[in-house]
Amino acid sequence: MQMRFDGLLGFPGGFVDRRYWSLEDGLNRVLGLGLGCVRLTEADYLCSHLTEGPHRVVAHFYARQLTLEELHTIEISAVHSRDHGMEVMGMVRVPLYTQKDRMGGLPNFLANSFVGTAKFQLLFALKILNMVPEEKLAEAVAATQKPKRAAIDQAGGQA
Repeated sequence: MQMRFDGLLGFPGGFVDRRYWSLEDGLNRVLGLGLGCVRLTEADYLCSHLTEGPHRVVAHFYARQLTLEELHTIEISAVHSRDHGMEVMGMVRVPLYTQKDRMGGLPNFLANSFVGTAKFQLLFALKILNMVPEEKLAEAVAATQKPKRAAIDQAGGQA
């Protein structure tokens, strides 16, 4: 994932004008500007999600398994992209573990702020690609919601 200029986490990508590009061609053009060596195909497509609000956007999500060498190459390319330091502050690896305290790792990561549909897409990918066991994923999501409930309950008791 990427840390964006506005402090939100998101995935690399951008807008594609379907009049001039297929989804994959447009995505590869945008990714080429920021990441360089990754080419996605229709086989890498996972899902689409319509965002609601004043500016309706259809977010198409693609995922691809990489070797460690490919990941390192992408991370190095990202630092040298034209958007680094302006639109994108850096790459972030998602922790696929939960520490013994049941908050460290993935639960803490999920407590961050995400842009648009990025959190939904991340959770969907982790589940559908079997990257995190479903029960561990549910525990991580639940752990991020407990502090909010406790704070609300505590605030309600103090009123």
